[in-house]
Amino acid sequence: MATKTATRGVELEPIDRLEEKLKLLVGMVDRLKSEQARATEENQRLSRDVENLRARLAANDGLASEVSGLKEERELIRTRVTDMLEQLEALNL
Repeated sequence: MATKTATRGVELEPIDRLEEKLKLLVGMVDRLKSEQARATEENQRLSRDVENLRARLAANDGLASEVSGLKEERELIRTRVTDMLEQLEALNL
């Protein structure tokens, strides 16, 4: 009977080690799932930020184009006003 108990104790050690390893593995899987969820949330947040920045960039491109057009228009008006002033000076002579 002593031999049977000793054999049973020896047989349980590998099972106990396996159980401990499985517990560690389950803990690691849980931790990895949590990290993956956080990474997914961060990725979604960053994707939204990128889309917002793209929208702002597109708006700024439109504004830059509008400013360029206004500068051209201002230069045209400046030229016309200068021409009109020259014509007025010619009339006063």
